Amino acid sequence: MLKGKFRYIIVTLVALATIINYIDRGALGFLWPEISEDLGLTKTDYAIILNVFTFAYAFGQTLFGKIFDWIGVRLGFVLSIVAWSAATMLHAAATGLASFAVFRAVLGVSEAGNWPGATKANAEWFPINERALAQGIFNSGAAIGGIVSAPIIGVLFVFLESWQATFIAIGALGFLWLIPWLIVYKSGPDAHPWITEEERQFILNGQRNPEADEVADYAPTSKEILSRKESWGVIMASFFLDPIWWLFVGWLPLYLNETYGFGVEEIAIYAWIPYVGAMLGAWFGGLLAQNWIKSGWSVNKTRKSVIAIGGVIMLISLLATTQASTPLFAVLLMAVILFGFQTAVGNIQTLPSDFYSGKSVGSLAGFAGTAAKLAVVGLNFLIPIITVNSYVPAFVVGAGLAIMTVLSVLILCPNIKPLKPKHS
Repeated sequence: MLKGKFRYIIVTLVALATIINYIDRGALGFLWPEISEDLGLTKTDYAIILNVFTFAYAFGQTLFGKIFDWIGVRLGFVLSIVAWSAATMLHAAATGLASFAVFRAVLGVSEAGNWPGATKANAEWFPINERALAQGIFNSGAAIGGIVSAPIIGVLFVFLESWQATFIAIGALGFLWLIPWLIVYKSGPDAHPWITEEERQFILNGQRNPEADEVADYAPTSKEILSRKESWGVIMASFFLDPIWWLFVGWLPLYLNETYGFGVEEIAIYAWIPYVGAMLGAWFGGLLAQNWIKSGWSVNKTRKSVIAIGGVIMLISLLATTQASTPLFAVLLMAVILFGFQTAVGNIQTLPSDFYSGKSVGSLAGFAGTAAKLAVVGLNFLIPIITVNSYVPAFVVGAGLAIMTVLSVLILCPNIKPLKPKHS
Protein backbone atom coordinates (compact mmCIF):
# COMPACT_ATOMS: atom_id res chain seq x y z
CA MET A 1 0.00 0.00 0.00
CA LEU A 2 2.21 2.81 -1.35
CA LYS A 3 5.23 1.30 0.35
CA GLY A 4 7.24 3.99 2.07
CA LYS A 5 4.61 6.66 1.29
CA PHE A 6 1.77 5.72 3.62
CA ARG A 7 1.82 9.19 5.17
CA TYR A 8 0.49 10.56 1.87
CA ILE A 9 -2.58 8.34 2.14
CA ILE A 10 -3.30 10.01 5.49
CA VAL A 11 -2.97 13.54 4.15
CA THR A 12 -5.05 12.62 1.08
CA LEU A 13 -7.89 11.47 3.34
CA VAL A 14 -7.65 14.75 5.26
CA ALA A 15 -7.74 16.67 1.96
CA LEU A 16 -10.82 14.67 0.92
CA ALA A 17 -12.49 15.61 4.22
CA THR A 18 -11.69 19.24 3.41
CA ILE A 19 -13.34 18.94 -0.01
CA ILE A 20 -16.49 17.60 1.68
CA ASN A 21 -16.21 20.40 4.24
CA TYR A 22 -16.32 23.02 1.48
CA ILE A 23 -19.16 21.34 -0.39
CA ASP A 24 -21.24 21.30 2.79
CA ARG A 25 -20.57 24.93 3.71
CA GLY A 26 -20.98 26.17 0.12
CA ALA A 27 -24.39 24.59 -0.40
CA LEU A 28 -26.27 27.40 1.32
CA GLY A 29 -24.90 30.08 -0.98
CA PHE A 30 -25.56 28.16 -4.18
CA LEU A 31 -29.05 27.10 -3.09
CA TRP A 32 -29.93 30.51 -1.64
CA PRO A 33 -31.98 31.70 -4.66
CA GLU A 34 -34.31 28.71 -4.20
CA ILE A 35 -34.30 28.92 -0.41
CA SER A 36 -34.98 32.66 -0.29
CA GLU A 37 -37.83 32.37 -2.77
CA ASP A 38 -39.32 29.39 -0.97
CA LEU A 39 -39.07 30.80 2.56
CA GLY A 40 -39.22 34.54 1.84
CA LEU A 41 -35.73 35.29 3.20
CA THR A 42 -33.67 38.35 2.23
CA LYS A 43 -30.05 39.29 1.55
CA THR A 44 -29.87 40.68 5.07
CA ASP A 45 -30.98 37.31 6.38
CA TYR A 46 -28.18 35.70 4.38
CA ALA A 47 -25.62 38.06 5.93
CA ILE A 48 -26.92 37.24 9.43
CA ILE A 49 -26.71 33.50 8.78
CA LEU A 50 -23.21 33.90 7.32
CA ASN A 51 -21.98 35.69 10.44
CA VAL A 52 -23.64 33.19 12.78
CA PHE A 53 -21.68 30.48 10.98
CA THR A 54 -18.46 32.49 11.19
CA PHE A 55 -18.84 33.26 14.92
CA ALA A 56 -19.47 29.59 15.61
CA TYR A 57 -16.56 28.66 13.38
CA ALA A 58 -14.28 30.97 15.37
CA PHE A 59 -15.32 29.36 18.65
CA GLY A 60 -15.01 25.88 17.14
CA GLN A 61 -11.37 26.45 16.19
CA THR A 62 -10.26 26.77 19.81
CA LEU A 63 -12.71 24.11 21.06
CA PHE A 64 -11.59 21.50 18.55
CA GLY A 65 -7.94 22.44 18.94
CA LYS A 66 -8.31 21.30 22.55
CA ILE A 67 -10.40 18.28 21.58
CA PHE A 68 -7.81 17.03 19.08
CA ASP A 69 -5.05 17.46 21.67
CA TRP A 70 -7.23 15.55 24.14
CA ILE A 71 -8.60 12.59 22.16
CA GLY A 72 -6.19 12.49 19.22
CA VAL A 73 -6.45 12.80 15.46
CA ARG A 74 -8.43 9.62 14.71
CA LEU A 75 -11.36 10.23 17.06
CA GLY A 76 -11.15 14.01 16.69
CA PHE A 77 -11.94 13.79 12.99
CA VAL A 78 -14.72 11.28 13.64
CA LEU A 79 -16.39 13.65 16.10
CA SER A 80 -15.95 16.69 13.84
CA ILE A 81 -17.22 15.16 10.60
CA VAL A 82 -20.13 13.29 12.18
CA ALA A 83 -21.34 16.53 13.77
CA TRP A 84 -20.95 18.68 10.65
CA SER A 85 -22.52 16.07 8.35
CA ALA A 86 -25.52 15.76 10.66
CA ALA A 87 -25.81 19.55 10.83
CA THR A 88 -25.76 19.75 7.02
CA MET A 89 -28.59 17.24 6.77
CA LEU A 90 -30.59 19.16 9.39
CA HIS A 91 -30.63 22.19 7.04
CA ALA A 92 -33.37 20.31 5.19
CA ALA A 93 -35.65 20.86 8.18
CA ALA A 94 -35.08 24.64 8.35
CA THR A 95 -38.17 26.80 8.01
CA GLY A 96 -36.80 30.32 8.48
CA LEU A 97 -34.01 32.56 9.71
CA ALA A 98 -33.92 31.19 13.27
CA SER A 99 -33.69 27.52 12.34
CA PHE A 100 -31.11 28.17 9.62
CA ALA A 101 -29.05 30.14 12.14
CA VAL A 102 -29.15 27.30 14.68
CA PHE A 103 -28.17 24.62 12.16
CA ARG A 104 -25.52 26.89 10.70
CA ALA A 105 -24.05 27.47 14.15
CA VAL A 106 -23.70 23.71 14.73
CA LEU A 107 -22.15 23.38 11.28
CA GLY A 108 -19.66 26.18 12.03
CA VAL A 109 -18.48 24.75 15.35
CA SER A 110 -18.01 21.24 13.98
CA GLU A 111 -16.51 22.16 10.59
CA ALA A 112 -13.87 24.19 12.40
CA GLY A 113 -12.33 20.96 13.68
CA ASN A 114 -10.99 20.16 10.25
CA TRP A 115 -8.21 22.78 10.51
CA PRO A 116 -6.55 22.14 13.87
CA GLY A 117 -7.05 18.44 13.13
CA ALA A 118 -5.19 18.70 9.85
CA THR A 119 -2.37 20.69 11.46
CA LYS A 120 -2.00 18.06 14.18
CA ALA A 121 -2.11 15.17 11.68
CA ASN A 122 0.57 16.95 9.66
CA ALA A 123 2.78 17.33 12.75
CA GLU A 124 2.36 13.64 13.62
CA TRP A 125 2.83 12.13 10.18
CA PHE A 126 5.39 14.33 8.42
CA PRO A 127 9.01 15.31 9.00
CA ILE A 128 9.73 19.03 9.18
CA ASN A 129 11.00 19.35 5.60
CA GLU A 130 7.76 17.87 4.19
CA ARG A 131 5.23 19.64 6.38
CA ALA A 132 4.64 22.63 4.12
CA LEU A 133 4.01 20.26 1.19
CA ALA A 134 1.64 18.16 3.32
CA GLN A 135 -0.18 21.32 4.43
CA GLY A 136 -0.33 22.36 0.78
CA ILE A 137 -1.97 19.06 -0.18
CA PHE A 138 -4.48 19.50 2.63
CA ASN A 139 -5.14 23.13 1.70
CA SER A 140 -5.64 22.15 -1.93
CA GLY A 141 -8.68 20.28 -0.65
CA ALA A 142 -10.26 23.65 0.21
CA ALA A 143 -9.50 24.89 -3.30
CA ILE A 144 -10.79 21.72 -4.96
CA GLY A 145 -13.88 21.95 -2.77
CA GLY A 146 -14.44 25.47 -4.09
CA ILE A 147 -14.04 24.22 -7.66
CA VAL A 148 -16.36 21.21 -7.46
CA SER A 149 -19.04 22.58 -5.12
CA ALA A 150 -21.07 24.36 -7.80
CA PRO A 151 -21.32 21.45 -10.28
CA ILE A 152 -21.91 18.82 -7.57
CA ILE A 153 -24.60 20.83 -5.81
CA GLY A 154 -26.12 21.85 -9.14
CA VAL A 155 -26.33 18.28 -10.41
CA LEU A 156 -27.78 17.03 -7.13
CA PHE A 157 -30.37 19.82 -7.10
CA VAL A 158 -31.44 19.11 -10.68
CA PHE A 159 -31.65 15.38 -9.99
CA LEU A 160 -33.36 15.60 -6.59
CA GLU A 161 -35.53 18.63 -7.50
CA SER A 162 -35.48 20.22 -4.03
CA TRP A 163 -33.02 22.08 -1.86
CA GLN A 164 -34.02 20.00 1.16
CA ALA A 165 -33.06 16.70 -0.52
CA THR A 166 -29.83 18.28 -1.75
CA PHE A 167 -28.77 19.12 1.81
CA ILE A 168 -29.46 15.54 2.89
CA ALA A 169 -27.45 14.10 -0.01
CA ILE A 170 -24.35 16.22 0.55
CA GLY A 171 -24.53 15.61 4.31
CA ALA A 172 -24.31 11.89 3.60
CA LEU A 173 -20.88 12.38 1.97
CA GLY A 174 -19.22 12.87 5.35
CA PHE A 175 -20.61 9.63 6.73
CA LEU A 176 -19.26 7.78 3.69
CA TRP A 177 -15.81 9.31 4.34
CA LEU A 178 -15.75 7.73 7.80
CA ILE A 179 -15.46 4.24 6.30
CA PRO A 180 -11.95 4.58 4.81
CA TRP A 181 -10.83 6.85 7.66
CA LEU A 182 -11.64 4.33 10.40
CA ILE A 183 -10.05 1.53 8.37
CA VAL A 184 -6.85 3.39 7.47
CA TYR A 185 -6.14 5.62 10.50
CA LYS A 186 -5.42 3.03 13.17
CA SER A 187 -2.84 5.06 15.10
CA GLY A 188 0.01 7.52 14.69
CA PRO A 189 3.16 6.54 12.78
CA ASP A 190 4.94 5.33 15.92
CA ALA A 191 2.61 2.33 16.23
CA HIS A 192 0.76 2.00 12.92
CA PRO A 193 0.97 -1.60 11.63
CA TRP A 194 0.77 -0.74 7.94
CA ILE A 195 3.88 1.41 7.48
CA THR A 196 7.37 0.14 6.90
CA GLU A 197 9.98 0.50 9.61
CA GLU A 198 11.98 2.64 7.21
CA GLU A 199 9.13 5.12 6.77
CA ARG A 200 8.44 5.09 10.51
CA GLN A 201 12.01 6.09 11.30
CA PHE A 202 12.06 8.62 8.45
CA ILE A 203 9.01 10.34 9.94
CA LEU A 204 10.03 10.20 13.60
CA ASN A 205 13.66 11.15 13.05
CA GLY A 206 12.67 13.98 10.71
CA GLN A 207 10.38 15.60 13.27
CA ARG A 208 13.30 17.14 15.14
CA ASN A 209 14.54 20.48 13.93
CA PRO A 210 18.33 20.15 13.53
CA GLU A 211 18.65 23.79 14.56
CA ALA A 212 17.19 23.07 17.98
CA ASP A 213 19.56 23.37 20.89
CA GLU A 214 17.87 20.64 22.90
CA VAL A 215 16.01 17.48 21.96
CA ALA A 216 13.08 17.67 24.30
CA ASP A 217 9.40 18.10 23.55
CA TYR A 218 8.08 21.48 24.62
CA ALA A 219 4.32 21.24 25.03
CA PRO A 220 3.33 24.24 27.19
CA THR A 221 -0.04 25.06 28.69
CA SER A 222 -2.41 27.46 26.98
CA LYS A 223 -1.36 30.24 29.34
CA GLU A 224 2.29 29.79 28.45
CA ILE A 225 1.51 29.49 24.74
CA LEU A 226 -0.21 32.88 24.88
CA SER A 227 2.72 34.39 26.77
CA ARG A 228 5.12 33.84 23.84
CA LYS A 229 5.46 36.49 21.14
CA GLU A 230 6.02 33.75 18.56
CA SER A 231 2.55 32.39 19.31
CA TRP A 232 1.14 35.85 18.73
CA GLY A 233 3.03 36.01 15.45
CA VAL A 234 1.10 32.93 14.33
CA ILE A 235 -2.18 34.27 15.73
CA MET A 236 -1.84 37.74 14.20
CA ALA A 237 -0.68 36.43 10.82
CA SER A 238 -3.80 34.24 10.74
CA PHE A 239 -5.95 37.16 11.90
CA PHE A 240 -4.80 39.38 9.03
CA LEU A 241 -4.59 36.70 6.33
CA ASP A 242 -7.82 34.73 6.67
CA PRO A 243 -10.23 37.57 5.73
CA ILE A 244 -8.60 37.67 2.27
CA TRP A 245 -9.74 34.10 1.60
CA TRP A 246 -13.21 34.68 3.02
CA LEU A 247 -13.61 37.85 1.01
CA PHE A 248 -14.03 35.51 -1.96
CA VAL A 249 -15.62 32.51 -0.24
CA GLY A 250 -18.41 34.64 1.22
CA TRP A 251 -18.80 37.52 -1.20
CA LEU A 252 -17.67 36.45 -4.68
CA PRO A 253 -21.21 35.47 -5.84
CA LEU A 254 -22.59 38.81 -4.65
CA TYR A 255 -19.67 40.68 -6.26
CA LEU A 256 -20.41 39.06 -9.63
CA ASN A 257 -24.12 39.74 -9.24
CA GLU A 258 -23.82 43.38 -8.18
CA THR A 259 -20.87 44.35 -10.40
CA TYR A 260 -21.78 42.51 -13.61
CA GLY A 261 -25.45 41.66 -13.14
CA PHE A 262 -24.83 37.90 -13.14
CA GLY A 263 -27.55 35.41 -12.32
CA VAL A 264 -27.10 31.98 -10.73
CA GLU A 265 -26.07 30.24 -13.97
CA GLU A 266 -23.45 32.87 -14.89
CA ILE A 267 -22.07 32.91 -11.35
CA ALA A 268 -21.61 29.13 -11.52
CA ILE A 269 -19.67 29.53 -14.79
CA TYR A 270 -17.18 32.04 -13.33
CA ALA A 271 -17.05 31.43 -9.56
CA TRP A 272 -14.87 28.30 -9.70
CA ILE A 273 -11.97 29.97 -11.55
CA PRO A 274 -10.28 31.66 -8.53
CA TYR A 275 -10.08 28.32 -6.75
CA VAL A 276 -7.93 26.85 -9.50
CA GLY A 277 -5.33 29.46 -8.61
CA ALA A 278 -5.75 28.51 -4.94
CA MET A 279 -5.14 24.83 -5.70
CA LEU A 280 -1.97 25.60 -7.67
CA GLY A 281 -0.75 27.97 -4.95
CA ALA A 282 -1.20 25.32 -2.26
CA TRP A 283 1.04 22.93 -4.18
CA PHE A 284 3.52 25.66 -5.15
CA GLY A 285 4.01 26.95 -1.61
CA GLY A 286 4.47 23.45 -0.23
CA LEU A 287 6.90 22.29 -2.89
CA LEU A 288 8.90 25.52 -2.78
CA ALA A 289 9.38 25.23 0.99
CA GLN A 290 10.25 21.55 0.78
CA ASN A 291 12.84 22.09 -1.96
CA TRP A 292 14.48 25.03 -0.20
CA ILE A 293 14.78 23.15 3.09
CA LYS A 294 16.18 20.09 1.31
CA SER A 295 18.73 22.31 -0.44
CA GLY A 296 20.05 23.51 2.91
CA TRP A 297 17.97 26.59 3.72
CA SER A 298 17.00 26.96 7.37
CA VAL A 299 13.35 26.54 8.39
CA ASN A 300 13.39 30.18 9.51
CA LYS A 301 14.62 31.53 6.17
CA THR A 302 12.35 29.23 4.17
CA ARG A 303 9.12 29.97 6.00
CA LYS A 304 9.66 33.75 5.96
CA SER A 305 10.68 33.80 2.30
CA VAL A 306 7.72 31.77 1.07
CA ILE A 307 5.26 33.74 3.21
CA ALA A 308 6.73 37.00 1.87
CA ILE A 309 6.42 35.79 -1.73
CA GLY A 310 2.76 34.94 -1.14
CA GLY A 311 2.21 38.35 0.45
CA VAL A 312 3.73 40.24 -2.48
CA ILE A 313 1.62 38.26 -4.98
CA MET A 314 -1.54 39.06 -3.01
CA LEU A 315 -0.67 42.74 -2.64
CA ILE A 316 -0.04 43.34 -6.34
CA SER A 317 -3.03 41.35 -7.60
CA LEU A 318 -5.47 42.81 -5.06
CA LEU A 319 -4.54 46.33 -6.15
CA ALA A 320 -4.82 45.29 -9.80
CA THR A 321 -8.32 43.92 -9.18
CA THR A 322 -9.51 47.44 -8.38
CA GLN A 323 -9.02 48.19 -12.10
CA ALA A 324 -10.67 45.02 -13.49
CA SER A 325 -12.99 45.97 -16.35
CA THR A 326 -14.42 42.59 -17.34
CA PRO A 327 -15.67 39.64 -15.26
CA LEU A 328 -13.14 37.26 -16.83
CA PHE A 329 -10.21 39.58 -16.04
CA ALA A 330 -11.55 40.01 -12.50
CA VAL A 331 -11.81 36.30 -11.72
CA LEU A 332 -8.41 35.62 -13.30
CA LEU A 333 -6.86 38.24 -11.01
CA MET A 334 -8.70 36.63 -8.12
CA ALA A 335 -7.10 33.33 -9.10
CA VAL A 336 -3.72 35.02 -8.73
CA ILE A 337 -4.76 36.47 -5.36
CA LEU A 338 -5.76 33.04 -4.06
CA PHE A 339 -2.56 31.55 -5.53
CA GLY A 340 -0.60 33.98 -3.35
CA PHE A 341 -2.87 33.30 -0.38
CA GLN A 342 -2.31 29.56 -0.52
CA THR A 343 1.42 30.00 -1.10
CA ALA A 344 1.61 31.85 2.22
CA VAL A 345 -1.04 30.12 4.32
CA GLY A 346 0.40 26.60 4.13
CA ASN A 347 3.65 27.83 5.63
CA ILE A 348 1.86 29.92 8.27
CA GLN A 349 -0.18 26.87 9.27
CA THR A 350 2.99 24.83 9.83
CA LEU A 351 4.35 27.38 12.32
CA PRO A 352 2.62 25.80 15.38
CA SER A 353 4.52 22.56 14.74
CA ASP A 354 7.73 24.51 14.04
CA PHE A 355 7.55 26.15 17.49
CA TYR A 356 5.94 23.47 19.66
CA SER A 357 5.31 19.75 19.82
CA GLY A 358 3.06 17.25 21.54
CA LYS A 359 -0.20 18.54 22.97
CA SER A 360 0.34 22.20 22.06
CA VAL A 361 0.21 22.13 18.26
CA GLY A 362 -3.56 21.74 18.04
CA SER A 363 -4.08 24.34 20.77
CA LEU A 364 -2.07 27.06 19.03
CA ALA A 365 -3.66 26.17 15.68
CA GLY A 366 -7.05 26.53 17.36
CA PHE A 367 -6.20 29.91 18.90
CA ALA A 368 -4.98 31.15 15.51
CA GLY A 369 -8.10 29.83 13.81
CA THR A 370 -10.37 31.56 16.30
CA ALA A 371 -8.59 34.88 15.81
CA ALA A 372 -8.79 34.43 12.04
CA LYS A 373 -12.53 33.82 12.06
CA LEU A 374 -13.20 36.76 14.37
CA ALA A 375 -11.42 38.90 11.79
CA VAL A 376 -13.70 37.43 9.12
CA VAL A 377 -16.75 38.39 11.19
CA GLY A 378 -15.44 41.96 11.23
CA LEU A 379 -14.95 41.83 7.47
CA ASN A 380 -18.49 40.56 6.93
CA PHE A 381 -19.86 43.53 8.87
CA LEU A 382 -17.56 45.93 6.99
CA ILE A 383 -18.16 44.77 3.41
CA PRO A 384 -21.80 45.98 3.07
CA ILE A 385 -20.74 49.39 4.40
CA ILE A 386 -17.73 49.99 2.13
CA THR A 387 -19.11 48.40 -1.06
CA VAL A 388 -22.20 50.53 -1.55
CA ASN A 389 -20.87 51.95 -4.83
CA SER A 390 -18.19 49.39 -5.77
CA TYR A 391 -15.98 46.63 -4.36
CA VAL A 392 -12.78 48.64 -4.85
CA PRO A 393 -12.51 49.54 -1.12
CA ALA A 394 -12.76 45.85 -0.23
CA PHE A 395 -9.77 45.00 -2.43
CA VAL A 396 -7.78 47.90 -0.96
CA VAL A 397 -8.50 46.59 2.55
CA GLY A 398 -7.32 43.16 1.36
CA ALA A 399 -4.03 44.66 0.16
CA GLY A 400 -3.45 46.18 3.58
CA LEU A 401 -4.17 42.83 5.22
CA ALA A 402 -1.56 41.14 3.01
CA ILE A 403 1.09 43.60 4.23
CA MET A 404 0.16 43.10 7.89
CA THR A 405 0.28 39.32 7.50
CA VAL A 406 3.91 39.34 6.40
CA LEU A 407 4.91 41.92 9.02
CA SER A 408 3.34 39.82 11.79
CA VAL A 409 5.66 36.92 10.98
CA LEU A 410 8.76 39.01 10.38
CA ILE A 411 8.38 41.07 13.59
CA LEU A 412 6.92 38.59 16.10
CA CYS A 413 8.72 35.44 14.92
CA PRO A 414 12.40 36.51 14.90
CA ASN A 415 13.69 32.93 14.66
CA ILE A 416 11.41 30.10 13.57
CA LYS A 417 12.68 27.08 15.45
CA PRO A 418 11.52 24.89 18.37
CA LEU A 419 11.03 27.01 21.48
CA LYS A 420 12.51 26.18 24.87
CA PRO A 421 10.70 26.49 28.19
CA LYS A 422 11.20 29.97 29.60
CA HIS A 423 12.85 28.72 32.76
CA SER A 424 15.59 26.86 30.86
